[in-house]
Amino acid sequence: MHKITMLGAGLIGMFYTQTLHANRSRDKVHVLYSRSEQKAKEAAASWGVEKWTTDMDEAINDPETDVVVIGLPNVLHKEAVLKAVEAGKAVLCTKPLATNSKDALEMLQAVENAGVFHGYLEDLTYTPKMLKTIDSVSKGAVGKVLWTRSRETHPGPHSAWFWDKESSGGGAIVDMGCHCIEISRALVGKNVRPLEVVCWADTQVHPIDVEDSAIGLVRYESGAVGQFETSWCFRGGMDLRDEVSGTEGTVWLNHWLRTGFEMFTNVGQQGYVAEKAEGDKGWLFPVGDELAELGYVHMFTDMLDALDRGIQPMETFYDGYVVNAIMDACYRSVASKRWEPVELEIWRGEEGSAEKGSFSDYDENHLLIKEEKMPDGRTKVILKEKESGRIVERILNSK
Repeated sequence: MHKITMLGAGLIGMFYTQTLHANRSRDKVHVLYSRSEQKAKEAAASWGVEKWTTDMDEAINDPETDVVVIGLPNVLHKEAVLKAVEAGKAVLCTKPLATNSKDALEMLQAVENAGVFHGYLEDLTYTPKMLKTIDSVSKGAVGKVLWTRSRETHPGPHSAWFWDKESSGGGAIVDMGCHCIEISRALVGKNVRPLEVVCWADTQVHPIDVEDSAIGLVRYESGAVGQFETSWCFRGGMDLRDEVSGTEGTVWLNHWLRTGFEMFTNVGQQGYVAEKAEGDKGWLFPVGDELAELGYVHMFTDMLDALDRGIQPMETFYDGYVVNAIMDACYRSVASKRWEPVELEIWRGEEGSAEKGSFSDYDENHLLIKEEKMPDGRTKVILKEKESGRIVERILNSK
């Protein structure tokens, strides 16, 4: 049984605490910290948390606490992690790890130098569909991964601090691009180095100093490209979709809208529909088990099981550091309007070993480009002559 200090009484703190307290869990949040006394008191009463405080040091250093979970505004992550390390407590930090890769690297080095257990709470790599996809892709179901696409868009964050650059460190890229980037890393392979980024971002709708929309491409050493799309301007709820395509297959995922649970009501559902839903009348897309579908259940199971077993979880601070480095490159690209390198002071994957080509011999004189079945039942092959480079086609058999 773990006794947990939860830092943060906002939406993410609520989701985390609900997950940790669900299904007759032995693990409990027993101290809740918020900068607001009113929020701390009300949330503790609502969530069934024994103690609350507005003193971060008191919350972290509670003698019964062995795990600190950070669900605070981005700018406070570094301070909270360093305090947890000083206290010798296991620490789990929400996404993004930091507002920039320099701070993320300092946080990574702090937990590793102190030998403190650490986990990066990137929930969207833990959704049931994504876990199955990662497993299938890693076993070769789509062949060599060529391209991934990850999209997260919605009408905008719930809390004021997200919209303030001093508190968040950025806009839609920092808020949601971090999800999309790590999903692509998981599908391309975390051992494959991200090389460079090109990114567009703009403030299209809102009167803020950060981007509310962004699209980026991350090029990997294997030749794969990871595409991400993020926006705080999308109307109609929250759109979470992922795709991966390779030489032998494709996977399409829709996590939130059009998942098979659709409801029409003329009078309203009379209650909560789903995160970022914009109303409760008309066509609705409720979510059966929101905590599971957002990945929180599998994420905390992995984190606490890994802590008990003395091993690393699937997502660590190192992953958060790599994501921060990629996002730094995104912002440089937005400013320069060109491809920018991903600058990693520490790289723990493969180096220069990724196979770039995937060519099949058709016979001793030709390479196979494509084989297809024609409408009349015959088979056509498109070939490249090895010596001349000429493209030719052949019909293999008659009807």
